[in-house]
Amino acid sequence: MSATYARAVFRLRAQAAAAAAQLRTARWRLLGMQIGRGTLLPKVEVTWPHQVSLGEECVLEPGIFFKFDGIHAPGPSIVVHDRVFLGAGCEFNVRRRVELGDDCLIASGCKFIDHDHGTARRDLPMRQQLEGAEAPILLGADVWLGVNVVVLKGVTIGPGAIVAAGAVVTKSVPEFEIWGGIPARKLGTRP
Repeated sequence: MSATYARAVFRLRAQAAAAAAQLRTARWRLLGMQIGRGTLLPKVEVTWPHQVSLGEECVLEPGIFFKFDGIHAPGPSIVVHDRVFLGAGCEFNVRRRVELGDDCLIASGCKFIDHDHGTARRDLPMRQQLEGAEAPILLGADVWLGVNVVVLKGVTIGPGAIVAAGAVVTKSVPEFEIWGGIPARKLGTRP
């Protein structure tokens, strides 16, 4: 295969992918999702489109799951501000609210879960006890989460903070600190 032919095929594939993303974005807008200028959607899963608000110039990779875990309610509850990167396979499992500030970098496989199942009743399986604790998750601007980070209910991550790959964040992280581990703990501070 000649180099010219390979470049032409690559260019055609890129144009087709961009056209598909534009159509997909228009479809999600029609279904109620708020999508800012310059943000195009790959293949994503969404339970309630009106619960999702994406800012301008965001970059999303395929396989992201925006799950509002409840019946129809006013939204949005999943708010992603401007210029945010969301890696492949991220999951938003939300009953209350998850909000990501401007310029966040969220690596592949990260999970945001703002609720628990109930455990108070022994006579009822835990999967049927929906009255567990709930609390919003908030990320400030310019936060970087490494691959496969799990952020649990009630956590606030301050602006400029970094969370290492594979960490499970159960407590709030102050601005410009570096955290990692299970459960996550302070490892250092950004200079």
